[in-house]
This record gives sequence, structure tokens and C-alpha cells, in this order.
Amino acid sequence: MRDRADFERYVEQRSSRLLRTAYLLCRDWATAEDLTQTALARAWLAWRRVGADPDPYVYRILANTHASWWRRRWRGEVPTRELPNVAQADRTDELGSREALRAALAALPARQRAVVVLRYFEDLPDAAIADILGCSVATVRSQASRALAKLRLDPAARAAIQTGS
Repeated sequence: MRDRADFERYVEQRSSRLLRTAYLLCRDWATAEDLTQTALARAWLAWRRVGADPDPYVYRILANTHASWWRRRWRGEVPTRELPNVAQADRTDELGSREALRAALAALPARQRAVVVLRYFEDLPDAAIADILGCSVATVRSQASRALAKLRLDPAARAAIQTGS
């Protein structure tokens, strides 16, 4: 059974190698230090279950943690010297019509709703929809026709369809 002293010795002996590996993964010393600390903290939680050679386990934690951090990091923001001065149109009126359309879709029977969503929102051909739903192409077309007829009867949905929301 592994104890606290074993973990402390491991950290003293291996932390510099773990830090170097973390740096090679992320190419930033501050992030590498955070990554190493996180990996060692996670290793400590499982230290009693770790076998005689903890290196593979700790390195796996290090690599998996780096991968999860890399996937989560948002790269959409780009710094610029001048802020763009672009006004956006007020689109709050579209929210009501979108909600009306969602409510109208929710009122449709399940198969009709599936056909409408797959055809008009996912832009799938009738043959693909038939294959997905396990029915014939004729059934897909008739369900779409019936669904559209019901949506046209709903005034809020009709307004949403006409405005293009």
C-alpha cells in the first residue's frame, strides 16, 4: 500500500520531469506549472490504487488533462488595435416569433414534427428522412403536407413562417 511519504518522494524526484513534459505539451511555463499541479493533485487522489511504477499513470493524467484543457479553450477572441464600430440590428422581435414557431412545432404529432425538422431544419431529402424514420417516401411527403397544413392554421406560426424566423 502506498502512503503519503511515497507520494512526497515521487513529487520530489519527478516534478521537474513532469514540468518539462507539461511544457513540451503546452509550450507555456505558467500553463505547464498549472498542468503539473493538476496532474499531481489528481494522482494524489488515486495514489493508493497506483501500482509500483506510478509514471505511466501520472503521465496519462498529464496528457489527458492537457487534452481536455486544449479542447475547452476558446480561441475566438482576437485582439485588435481599434475596436470595430459596427451597429447590430435589434432582433428582439424575432424571439417572439421563434418561440411561437417552436410552440407550434411542439403541438404537432411526433412523426410530423420529425419530418418537418429533418426536412426544413436539417435539409435532408425525403429518401433520407424515410430511411431514418423507417417509413416510405410517400409517408414522409404526406406527413410533411399534413404538418404544414396544421402550421398554416396557427396564426403565430404563420406569422413566424412569413417573417422568415
